[in-house]
Amino acid sequence: MTNMLARIGCLEALVFLGLALLHVYWAFGGRIGIAAAIPERDGKPLFQPGPAATLVVAALLLCASALILERAGLGRDLLPARLRLWGTGGLAAVFVARAIGDFNHVGFFKRPRATVFAKRDTRFF
Repeated sequence: MTNMLARIGCLEALVFLGLALLHVYWAFGGRIGIAAAIPERDGKPLFQPGPAATLVVAALLLCASALILERAGLGRDLLPARLRLWGTGGLAAVFVARAIGDFNHVGFFKRPRATVFAKRDTRFF
């Protein structure tokens, strides 16, 4: 069972690492996939995150990846056990809040469902 959890943790950490690298790509001007990453209204993005904000998200995703590796027993125990526990709980809370959304454009209860973002949001969350 432990081996299976380690494999799942490794896979999950790789997903977060990939998402972090995608955000770095976007922060430095990459355009692939950006249209599906931001909610829109009337064909226009609701917000335009700048490079600094995008890099902050990339750093947080990288931290999530490292935290998951540590929780799966694959890290170097750089964080105290209590911080690993609270960090994992915080990460779960962030993703629950993201899944619930703002009741307008993001999450389970979003209203527009025909945009590229809305379709992908439903598929992946």
